[in-house]
Amino acid sequence: MKNNNPNLIVQWAVGVIDFLLMNVLIYLLLKFDDSAASTVLTKKLLIVIFNFSMLIAQYFYHTIILIRKLHIGKVAENVAKLTVTQSILGFVIIKGFFNYQGLFRTFVIYTTTLFVVLLISRLFERAVLKSYRSRGGNSRSVILIGNDPANLQVYDELVSDPTTGYKILGYYSNGVFENGPEDLVKLGDIDHDLFGLLDKEDPKRHICDDIFCSLSHNEYERIIKIMKYCDRIGIHFFYMPRTFGYYRLQLKPEMIGDLTVMSNYSEPLLNPTNKFIKRSFDIVLSSFACICLLPLIPIIAIIIKIQSPGPIFFKQKRTGLDGNSFMCYKFRSMHVNKNADKAQATKDDPRKFAFGNFMRKANIDELPQFFNVLKGDMSIVGPRPHMLYHTDKYSSLISKYMVRHFCRPGITGLAQVTGFRGETKELWQMEERVRRDIWYIEHWSFWLDIRIIIMTFVSIFKHDSHAY
Repeated sequence: MKNNNPNLIVQWAVGVIDFLLMNVLIYLLLKFDDSAASTVLTKKLLIVIFNFSMLIAQYFYHTIILIRKLHIGKVAENVAKLTVTQSILGFVIIKGFFNYQGLFRTFVIYTTTLFVVLLISRLFERAVLKSYRSRGGNSRSVILIGNDPANLQVYDELVSDPTTGYKILGYYSNGVFENGPEDLVKLGDIDHDLFGLLDKEDPKRHICDDIFCSLSHNEYERIIKIMKYCDRIGIHFFYMPRTFGYYRLQLKPEMIGDLTVMSNYSEPLLNPTNKFIKRSFDIVLSSFACICLLPLIPIIAIIIKIQSPGPIFFKQKRTGLDGNSFMCYKFRSMHVNKNADKAQATKDDPRKFAFGNFMRKANIDELPQFFNVLKGDMSIVGPRPHMLYHTDKYSSLISKYMVRHFCRPGITGLAQVTGFRGETKELWQMEERVRRDIWYIEHWSFWLDIRIIIMTFVSIFKHDSHAY
């Protein structure tokens, strides 16, 4: 309760601010928008409808800025859902119950403006909350149990950003952390010190808010005892899968009938609904792109032919979904050469011709891959497809390399818009690219695809030093 009450206060406060901002916006629209002001509905009734629809939208999409580890993109996504839901509901009520015509333009202006206003408000509110937490307010105290390296990862994650408000009190373990941080204090051993504390039947003995435990399954009796204590006192218990050397099991629950099993990967795109949404979006966007591309092909073809003899399109087998190969299409940006299927492009690659170099920097050479998307070989967003040679090479060097083929490859991807496109001179660069590809597969959402597409579009105008 000590930690939940401030969160509830913040949630209610943000909700009240949302209603205030919305009503100010409605007032301004009614005052300055002729179509809204001339409605047959009374202004009071219009305000009631807007407030009612906002109340319903807040129920489903109330603020999430209280989450301690939160990406700004998630905040924008939540605000978008809130404003769109509220606007559609208000529009439906007015059209359905009052059959009023002519408010569509007003609703578009209202929805767009409300989104911008609420997003700015969220950023300010989030900054205030983070500042408050960094000064020690609304904090959560944490105890680690066990000296497995997995708990060091917990420590690094929680203390890396002081604005999240986590305070690590220390750890209990029968051993010690090797090369552990100096600030991570050992509070005692498990059997004597920790259990001596837990055995005291005092419901007011709230030793911390969260416990992260990383003990072996062979120590199930200790784990159960700790879990029972947490349930009795009201402490959040988290079990961290132990590491195997530098390899950590990232287990996630899945349902097989009524049975809960743990998988080392979560794949949102295995869900038929998500798969349908992504494929439908791919078909619509790639169809539009292909239609727009048709008149440009002759112009690009002429320039390529003038600067470099050979075919217009570059065709190459790449590794796709489930490790199957497919023929990937690009506008040819290099002179015909025998190393095309093995050597990556370098910064001053002599194989590139002038217009080809321009196409690569502006991503124009990738445009024919929209036909691959339409065929079903690729998606708009996903891990970039690699040459078969590189798949054979890196699959033996990087243990999780083939996991990136759990979804269709993309024209653009998370790794490409976060600084890991182009040539991979060292192994760690490919390892980081693979890590980001796998993160994308495990955290896919429609809104994540939209953010990556926007970031890709921005990169066309903002030169990427890795684009060559």
